[in-house]
Parts: sequence; structure tokens; C-alpha cells
Amino acid sequence: MTTTNFKVKIDRKNHQIDATDQAIGRLATQIAALLRGKHKPNYAPQVDNGDFVVVTNIDKVRFTGKKIEQKKYYRYSGYPGGLKTTKLKKIFNESPQEVLKKAVYNMLPKNKLRQHIIKRLTFK
Repeated sequence: MTTTNFKVKIDRKNHQIDATDQAIGRLATQIAALLRGKHKPNYAPQVDNGDFVVVTNIDKVRFTGKKIEQKKYYRYSGYPGGLKTTKLKKIFNESPQEVLKKAVYNMLPKNKLRQHIIKRLTFK
């Protein structure tokens, strides 16, 4: 049995997205699909053939409902009593990019490609 090792040239395009008055979740799903390459006819889940995405005006994004006051992010240190919570409002005021990056990151597949895919997301 023989195997062939060949490299395929991946054609990556740049997408510019304006986040003004867009809901954070709907924006994140659009970005995740572009980063994975699901809009391309040669899409395969095991191949990283997505595009680059640049997001502008992230500080003008819209939150629906009472998310800005009520949503919390959790992280756990692994020790007893080590559960830390941070409100969305605090993270958004410090770094609005981090909120969208977390949303997109959690929408990507939980495998080895996720770290490589999220690097193609940038902000202006």
C-alpha cells in the first residue's frame, strides 16, 4: 500500500466585517463559518482552509436582552473554592475584542485545529 504526500495550495481571502449594531452571537457565527471555510465549495471538516477575518468597530456591537449586566464568564483553577467569575460588562469595558474572541472560540471545533483557526481573527 502506498500513500502520497502532497500539499494543496489553500487560497485564503481577507474579509472585512463591520460590527456596528450587530448582535454579538450572530456576528460570531458568521465569523466562525468564514474562519473554518464553510462557505467554500471544497470544504472538509478535517482541513483548515478558512479565510482571514478583520473586524472593525467592535466597541459598537449590540447586546440583546440583559446580557451586558447578567452574563458571567467562569474559570476554574482546579483547586477547591477556585471558581472565579467575571461579568461581561467588566470584560467588555476593558477589552471589547476579548468578548467576541471568546464567543467565536467556543463556536469552533474542540480539536487541534482550533488554535490555528482563531489566529486568523484580527481586530481594528
